[in-house]
Parts: sequence; C-alpha cells; structure tokens
Amino acid sequence: MSDRPEARLARWPSVMPFLIGAALLDAFAWWVVDKSDKPINIWIAVLALVSVACATWASVIPFLNDAQNAVKLDELQKLQTAATQINNLEKVATQITIATAQWQNVQEHNAKAIESAKHISEEMSAEAVRFAEFMKKANDSEKATLRLEVEKLKRAESDWLQVLVRVLDHVFALHRAGKHSGQQNLIEQLAHFQNACRDAARLIGLVAFAPTPGDKFVPGQHQVADGRKDVPSDAKVFETVAPGYTFQGQMLRPALVLLDAPAAKPAPASSAAEVDLPLS
Repeated sequence: MSDRPEARLARWPSVMPFLIGAALLDAFAWWVVDKSDKPINIWIAVLALVSVACATWASVIPFLNDAQNAVKLDELQKLQTAATQINNLEKVATQITIATAQWQNVQEHNAKAIESAKHISEEMSAEAVRFAEFMKKANDSEKATLRLEVEKLKRAESDWLQVLVRVLDHVFALHRAGKHSGQQNLIEQLAHFQNACRDAARLIGLVAFAPTPGDKFVPGQHQVADGRKDVPSDAKVFETVAPGYTFQGQMLRPALVLLDAPAAKPAPASSAAEVDLPLS
C-alpha cells in the first residue's frame, strides 16, 4: 500500500501531447474532406469521422486517467484508513487480552484473599470458643472457690456467733444469780458488766432482749421453759430464764421464760448458766 499514484496529473505538461494529437487528427479529417471530390464518398466520410472520433478520444484520455487515478487514490485512502482501524482494533484486542489476564490475576488474588479471610475467621471462631470454654472453667472454678469461702465464712460466723451467745448467756446467768443473792452493789456491778457486754455485741448486729416480769407472753418471741404447749392468750411472763437474740434484724433465738412461780426457789448456780438453747 505504499505505492500510491499521483493524486492529479500535471495539467499542461501531460495534457498538451493529447491535445496536439487531437488537433492533428481534426486537421487531418478537415484536410481529407477539403481535398476530396465533392460530393465526398462514403469512405472519405468514414475516415473523417474516425479521425474526429480518435481526436475526441485523445482529448478525453487524460481526464479519464485523472478520474481513474482519483478513484484509485480514494480507494487507497479508504484501504489505508481501514488498515489503520484494523491495527487499532488489534491494539484494542491486545489491551483487552492484557486486561482480561490482569482481571484473572485479580480474581485469583481475590479468591486467595477470601480463602485467607475465611481461614482467619474460622481460626477466630475456634479461638473464641476456646476462650469462652476457658472463661467458663475459670468462672466455675472461681465460683466454686468463692462458694467454699462463703461456706467457710458462714461456718465461722455461726461458730463465733454461738460462742458469743454462750458468753452472753453466762453473763445473764451471772447477773440473774446476783439478783437472787440480794446484794445490791453486786447486782449493780453485774448489771453494768452485762450492759457493757451487750453493747459490744450490738456493734456486730447481735442484740439481746429479755422481757420483764409481768410482760405479756408473745409467741415467736418468747418460749416456755417447761415446754408447755397450751399457753393461754393472756399469759404473763413471771421470769426470764435465758434472753432471746436477734442478729442483724432477724430472729436468732426466742427468750426462755417462766409463766408461773416455781414451787421452790432455784439455787443461784443453776438455771440460766446451764441453759443451752439451739439457735434458729
């Protein structure tokens, strides 16, 4: 496609020989007609016509060649444009092929990334399950330890509470024995000592109470010392054998009382000091 004809013929240098030839043929036809006898015969007329026709053809040939060259040039230009477009299409196809290959690489990388993310997610899920199990075991162990410690504290609390109640029972029995002795100074000293012990116990929430003689018997707060079940509703307390206790607002033990006067007065060393009531 590199061999391209000239776009246009140079007008006068290329056309002049054809025009001269056409003029010579026309002149020849005129000379033949002019020199022939009149009227001219058929052969002279045919010769003149052929000469004129050749002259006409000679004058038209350069313009026909020019038109053919123009057509060929247009065709060549169109072919060149088509070839350029084909080359561009080949470049585009090459770029599409490269882009497709890159897209496949991207898809492969994405697939690998998705697979890695899935693997990481599975590992994280498994690690979360293991961590939850570990925390559950740790919580269970900690709860068991705390439960054991709470039970120990409750047992210790119950032990020292029983010891403190026994001490207060003995202090009450000592005060009661002093009251039965009739010595006023001793009674006052023992009363002060009992109040001091009760004030100290009240700091931890242990409160002792004892009804006074003549108070109404209240079930739940008072308990009959002789174990009677048929207690009249209007029964009155005659004497307190052992005090009752509340611990932090809850009933710990009711007071042990007598409703009637005993047949014989008990000895000072007995009764209250020897009473052992269970704690509720």
